[in-house]
Amino acid sequence: MPLSDRERKQLEELEADLTADDPQLAQRLSSGSIRFKFKAATYFGALIFLIGLALLITGVSTQIIVVGVGGFLFMGAGTYLLMGTHTLRPGRRRRKP
Repeated sequence: MPLSDRERKQLEELEADLTADDPQLAQRLSSGSIRFKFKAATYFGALIFLIGLALLITGVSTQIIVVGVGGFLFMGAGTYLLMGTHTLRPGRRRRKP
């Protein structure tokens, strides 16, 4: 669905305001260089989570409590690694004085 003339004009005004306020951010956004950078810990966290899920299901189905609890702990550790490792590439934002 195409934008109306009014919406296109508002979008152009927002773009001009952004370029005037923070030209570096506007350049990064227009170049498309902002993306997630995944570290090895992200993949390791996903693997730990999946192992924990398998252990949890095994523990519940076999009714071995220790295996289920261990699986739950592995899932928690994997989630912790997953949530704390992704960052945006451009770096930190500058504060206005």
